[in-house]
Amino acid sequence: MFDAAESPTESAPSPLLCAGGSQPATSHRLESLLSGLPLQRRRLRSRQYVFHAGQPRQHLYLVHAGFFKTCLGSEDGRERITGFRMRGDLLGIDSLDLASHSCDAVALDFGEVWEIPVAQLQNGLPGFQECLTAALANEIRRDWSWMLALATLNAEQRVVTFLLDFAVQMERLGFSPRCLLLRMSRADLANFLSLQLETVARVLSRLQGRGLIDVARREIRIEDRAGMLALLSGLH
Repeated sequence: MFDAAESPTESAPSPLLCAGGSQPATSHRLESLLSGLPLQRRRLRSRQYVFHAGQPRQHLYLVHAGFFKTCLGSEDGRERITGFRMRGDLLGIDSLDLASHSCDAVALDFGEVWEIPVAQLQNGLPGFQECLTAALANEIRRDWSWMLALATLNAEQRVVTFLLDFAVQMERLGFSPRCLLLRMSRADLANFLSLQLETVARVLSRLQGRGLIDVARREIRIEDRAGMLALLSGLH
């Protein structure tokens, strides 16, 4: 069975790439503000939960190392992945005005988070509230951009958008924007992009066949970024 999203369509360049992604200045400033404080630093193993949906919210969590996913669960046990987070991102910010967390946050590999006691810092740490507001605004913009991408892009364009956006995030962290190591499984990626697992596998194979990427399990090398951008514009 093919996803409806696999049908080729004409579309403008990805709205997510135009949105600019995460704002490095905000995350760097937040980390600098917090680095001198005696915060609890938690190290986590792969598949270990930072928090569960419904758990009382006592802290926000700044990702210092590793990769994480946030997800919602349904009554029938299905999981819906809402995002992948990395260094500089805040976990739990979606529940800032709630007494309990609204989603799960799970480590995808070994990682470290800093526990932020928001209530104590909002009035006692100059610049903290400004950083928090900027982080929340950026989160909203990225969510809007992904909602638009999933509604308007076909399967190939969704996968390409994700890979190019991930490359931008890796470059922001000081890693190569061409050699990507995907910490999430193909099933997690398909879930996030609202595609079938088989569709993601076919798309990656097609992109490799066109010489746009090279795939070796979870390692993906971007070979032709210009060609990938052309595909987003419906020109490839």
